[in-house]
Amino acid sequence: MADAQAVDRGVALPVRVGAGIVGGLVGGVGFGVLMQAMGMMPMVADLIGSSSEGVGWLVHLFNSALFGAVFVVLFSRVLQDLGVTALLGLVYGAAWWVLGALWIMPAWLGMSEMVFEVGDAQWQSLVGHLFYGLLLAVTYLVLTARMARR
Repeated sequence: MADAQAVDRGVALPVRVGAGIVGGLVGGVGFGVLMQAMGMMPMVADLIGSSSEGVGWLVHLFNSALFGAVFVVLFSRVLQDLGVTALLGLVYGAAWWVLGALWIMPAWLGMSEMVFEVGDAQWQSLVGHLFYGLLLAVTYLVLTARMARR
């Protein structure tokens, strides 16, 4: 894999952010399949007042792309090699599990009794968030390494 300095010199920040968006979408699709199997998409749609699975997918993928861009803006200077990048992706996914699944989503949906509650569904959500973070990070690294070689 390309080192961070090579990526920084060879790939402009807007292009790296684009790679983060693509990585976020790849991770979002992977995580979304798990959420679909768990029947979670209508709840995601409820964040904007809908119950449609399709709207749930749109909200989920929008957030996935946005959080992919944020990942790059925050961490692109340290995304050097596969080990560091994968670990940071896992930590980022876990952070969004705490922020999103355990706090923001239940609070937003008026389920205050569920804020920071952890049961079987939340543990499954953690697995999905870790999967998201790993796919985001690895996809970003692969894309930027290829772009740096051009």
